[in-house]
Amino acid sequence: MTMERGYFAHETAVIDDGCSIGEGTRIWHFSHIMTGAVLGRDCNIGQNVVISPGVVLGNNVKVQNNVSVYTGVTCEDDVFLGPSCVFTNVVNPRSAVCRRGEYAATRVGMGATIGANATVVCGHDIGRWAFVGAGAVITKDVPDYALVVGNPARQTGWMSRAGYRLEFGQDGTAVCPGTGEKYLLKDGKVTLIEHNN
Repeated sequence: MTMERGYFAHETAVIDDGCSIGEGTRIWHFSHIMTGAVLGRDCNIGQNVVISPGVVLGNNVKVQNNVSVYTGVTCEDDVFLGPSCVFTNVVNPRSAVCRRGEYAATRVGMGATIGANATVVCGHDIGRWAFVGAGAVITKDVPDYALVVGNPARQTGWMSRAGYRLEFGQDGTAVCPGTGEKYLLKDGKVTLIEHNN
């Protein structure tokens, strides 16, 4: 085990020159952080993870075991990437055709969760605080606070910032059962209207 420049890296981790790794970040067994990757503060990178060149992870991003985060992906603060979830970065890959200049960008918004074994097809954004169920296949943008499941993923509800399902009344409001925070659903969009600090 080694501790360098304020972050922890297991002795089996491979960290290429030219990375930026924030203070308090932990990188575990057999993971590879490639040149040009940017990891924020207090991230946790599980076992057998690959972070490719140009990937940006915000602060407090949790990447579980066996996840490959490919060039073109940006994760904002507090994102959770579940075990073995998958990102792509080319829409129409072929072994015999080089498409390195055709990577499509994917943005995962602040606080979003991507469940175990989910697949995110490139070029689609996942909204802030969205919740992608285990095994879902993302083929279009996901709104803020949306709960999506299935293949292809379809929205089945809304989730609070704390990860509880929201049930909206006729007045368009819902209260998070875990925190008491209040949300408003209007014109197909959810907003937080009352914090509990």
